[in-house]
Amino acid sequence: MASWLFGLAIFLVHLLGFLSAILALLSSRTSQGAVAWIISLVTFPYLAVPAYWIFGRPRFYGYVSARGERDTVLRRILADYRVRLEPYLADARSPDVRAVERLAMMPLTSGNHAQLLIDGKATFDSIFAGIDAARDYVLVQFFIVRHDALGQQLKERLLRAVRRGVRVYFLFDEIGSRKLAEGYLRELADAGVEVSPFRSSRGFKHRFQLNFRNHRKILVVDGREGWLGGFNVGVEYLGQHPRHGPWRDTHLKLTGPSVLGLQEAFWEDWHWATGEVINLCWEPLVTCDECQNVVIVPSGPADRQETASLLVQQAIHSARERLWVTSPYFVPDQGVQDALRLAAMRGVDVRIMMPEHPDHLLIYISAFSFLPDMVRAGVKVYRYQPGFLHQKVILIDDSAAAVGTVNLDNRSFRLNFEITAFIPDRRFAAEVHLMLERDFADCRRISYEELQRRPLWSKLVSRAAYLTAPIQ
Repeated sequence: MASWLFGLAIFLVHLLGFLSAILALLSSRTSQGAVAWIISLVTFPYLAVPAYWIFGRPRFYGYVSARGERDTVLRRILADYRVRLEPYLADARSPDVRAVERLAMMPLTSGNHAQLLIDGKATFDSIFAGIDAARDYVLVQFFIVRHDALGQQLKERLLRAVRRGVRVYFLFDEIGSRKLAEGYLRELADAGVEVSPFRSSRGFKHRFQLNFRNHRKILVVDGREGWLGGFNVGVEYLGQHPRHGPWRDTHLKLTGPSVLGLQEAFWEDWHWATGEVINLCWEPLVTCDECQNVVIVPSGPADRQETASLLVQQAIHSARERLWVTSPYFVPDQGVQDALRLAAMRGVDVRIMMPEHPDHLLIYISAFSFLPDMVRAGVKVYRYQPGFLHQKVILIDDSAAAVGTVNLDNRSFRLNFEITAFIPDRRFAAEVHLMLERDFADCRRISYEELQRRPLWSKLVSRAAYLTAPIQ
């Protein structure tokens, strides 16, 4: 009897592996991922099946379903907000900008002002001043919040806001902020702050969706001012980490109708996490004299297409003279790699800036598997020297730039919820150009000969690490 039950259990496990392999064949977003999962699920289902259901899901189906429900629950509010936005819609004459609009499923709006915030002090001085000036509500969303000196400052500002009668909504990713003390959250909640984790695995049906994360960093005050970019909340982002040293990062402050795009992304995430429809101001407001056009581009694993990857590819294909990219984690998919090589071959000044000293060793090693081909094609690769580089910025010619949370890796392209501000404005692009020129002056350029001199064992390790890119 025991042997019969044992045999039945083995049969069921292999059957589940076979059925999971069919699902992987039908739904995997890359051929490499499909092949890897199918072989693993068929040959060794005992470990591969649970791994697939945790790490291999191609889309965040729970969020997709909730988004469908929101189409009925929140349609009236969104429709009214979009009508109010119509006087501020900019004419996207360029086909490149129209493509970004269609990817974002959000419009290009006029009447905005985008202010670059370079490094931690400028960023958090601006954010804290915004919180202190709030009159109605503050929306706070970070991937990482730490219970350290900077986290304490954020908490105190939010508590003061609540005491003034300001509504505060605090959303965090429970994986990124897994070390955040329960007492920190309890103190906020007891004071009246609405606190919620993102809950990627919320509910019994979605319990396996552990690999999806909300990597967005959004802060909105009264629907009038908004912030997004590379900064999380921790003293290392101020350069106070003994291993990383100085921390190079870029954030963005927005005013104008584009702030409502940030607000909409937060609003949707909050509704997923809590089921609540919060009452916010959806009236566009213009306060700038020299205004800019902006498209807010939310992206994530609930999208019908790979928005973040396609956004990067669109930027590459639209470049004619210059394409400068900064990313702390550079393991792009094959489509982005090919686009970068082709851009360099047609004479575009393609530069990639990465950190010299990594904080994620596996991702750092993976890049060596494809960097030789890129450098040989004419892509210029630079390593930032003074400390850790964490900014996520793209400069396209002298005409446009993007600042946001997207890294050039599979996790940002397919597994994380991200947000980017795409700004087709020559004055803003000139500011980004000057900023990046200063950064490149602090870099060393990697040569093809340096990459080729690596020993055989290092090349083998980098190729093996690259195979794990789909789940890094």
